[in-house]
Amino acid sequence: MTDLFVVAAMSEAVDNASVARPLGSRGSRGVVADSGPAELTTTAIAVLSAIPGWWRAQASAAGLSGPWLNIEYALEASSPVATPVDSPLGEAWETLTAEQVGAAYVDALSSATRARHGRHYTPSGLAAQLWGMARTSLGLAPGKQILPGLVYDPACGAGALLLPALREHLHASYDVDPALTLAGLPNLISGVDTDPAAVWVANVVFAAEMLPTLARVPEKLRRPLPSLVKVGDGLAPPEAPARVVVMNPPYGRVRLSPDERNRFAHVLYGHANLYGLFMATAVESLDSQGVLAALVPTSFTSGRYFSRLRAHLGREAGMTAVAFVQDRSGVFTSVLQETCLATFERRKRRKTRITSLGSAETAIATVKVQRSGDPWVLPRRSDDAPVAATASAMTESLASLGWRASTGPLVWNRRSNDLYSTWDPSRTHIVWAADLDGGILHQDSARDSMRYLALTAPSDQKVMVLEEPAILVQRTTAPEQSRRLIAAHLSQEALSARRGRVTVENHVNVLRPTAEDPVLTLEAMTRLLATKTLDQVIRSISGSVALSAYELESIPLPSREVVRGWNSLEGAALEDAVSAAYRPEGA
Repeated sequence: MTDLFVVAAMSEAVDNASVARPLGSRGSRGVVADSGPAELTTTAIAVLSAIPGWWRAQASAAGLSGPWLNIEYALEASSPVATPVDSPLGEAWETLTAEQVGAAYVDALSSATRARHGRHYTPSGLAAQLWGMARTSLGLAPGKQILPGLVYDPACGAGALLLPALREHLHASYDVDPALTLAGLPNLISGVDTDPAAVWVANVVFAAEMLPTLARVPEKLRRPLPSLVKVGDGLAPPEAPARVVVMNPPYGRVRLSPDERNRFAHVLYGHANLYGLFMATAVESLDSQGVLAALVPTSFTSGRYFSRLRAHLGREAGMTAVAFVQDRSGVFTSVLQETCLATFERRKRRKTRITSLGSAETAIATVKVQRSGDPWVLPRRSDDAPVAATASAMTESLASLGWRASTGPLVWNRRSNDLYSTWDPSRTHIVWAADLDGGILHQDSARDSMRYLALTAPSDQKVMVLEEPAILVQRTTAPEQSRRLIAAHLSQEALSARRGRVTVENHVNVLRPTAEDPVLTLEAMTRLLATKTLDQVIRSISGSVALSAYELESIPLPSREVVRGWNSLEGAALEDAVSAAYRPEGA
């Protein structure tokens, strides 16, 4: 990637008093998000100012000369800001790749702009991997077959995801008339974005890839290179159905107008997340043989708010491959969460191939395509695959067997003035997530300065107080912890020791039976949640370090009769029985 000192130095070469006013448009984060053109920093303007010099170097290296060295002449697109004829640091950019130029622009935006508009440049390795997965779904040989239809990115930014497809198509088209190849590109490569500057950068780097092809066109027949990307609305279908949609879409909760909520009602449950809207729109943009290839957070595979989206994807385009990205950082701006590369196909497939992406791609398992709105059970490790395969076929769950999970109501920083280190009759004992470490309810000394909550609000007695036995489950665990499922029994004895009532903070889930005669007692359910097999199941449901109440309720279980038989089992006997239920002979 471009050294930051180069970008910083470039900013000094630009008049600090100049003001960039990019062309405005309602675009790829469109009508549903607070988005639009990026606010250009001085450094970003410096990056844009260096691009004409970079273009001259690329055109010259391709054997072109004269007006083709001038980006304003050579390309059917104009910069949204005034750029100098000769950037003083243009030569420093001569050796940069197209990916590095695009990344330099995104890096130069302010962190606030990147966070607000969800702007994140896809690393080149992931871009190549995603296109490789799409190519496999299409049945194309790498670099040997021309594109069979439109490849479209509805949130293209500076173009990282379209570059691999463009390169391979140009390579495969070498024996075709170069003028025809260039003229046909707008029908095969297309993208939109809200940011006019990013759109211009994408068009420049795409045109740079076309330069060797242009050099083979007789000089008298040469025409300015086509622009493949435009400012537009990424939540509107492309002008023609796409054979492939590739995307690393913006993410984050958005507030929808009534009309927008009605449009997306078939994929919404509760609040809307922007990347889910992009996934739904992308599937609707595909032709009958189309493929969606997306780099997205894995929350869509298990979260309650994505249940309708999962069902829609299952009906319209099953997920045929998913590669879990091992490094949680660096894909999305300042976000530590599990991400994946996934392909969805219009054509009916029966299997999903699961891999893990680290320094190399590692095969994990092949499972049945999951089509329901329930959480999808997808193993992250090969040794979890048999358990996940059996669990995905189970029809019972904690919820169906009469258990209800809720999240602890105390958000401590909203009640910081009501937290105390000493007890008082008007205060209640707080159970923190750290009090559950090891699966045994205790009192972590690090939280003793905030051990008691003063019940000051009229609703506190009803909302904040738990006065009955329950199972407490950590909602958030650290990535390095050996288990994701950590539960402790809040018994009547433990309640009495805390003066008969507690307040549970919101990093803890509370699990309670809804029937007077539950299939498992609280003690037996606590033991079940502590088994290795159940931890494997939950790891295959939630790749996040956070375990929602919905995901907890959704843990697949065998039949009621089998589960009831676990009441009397403990220790190794319980471990063996549970393992046998999730690893049937021959699985």
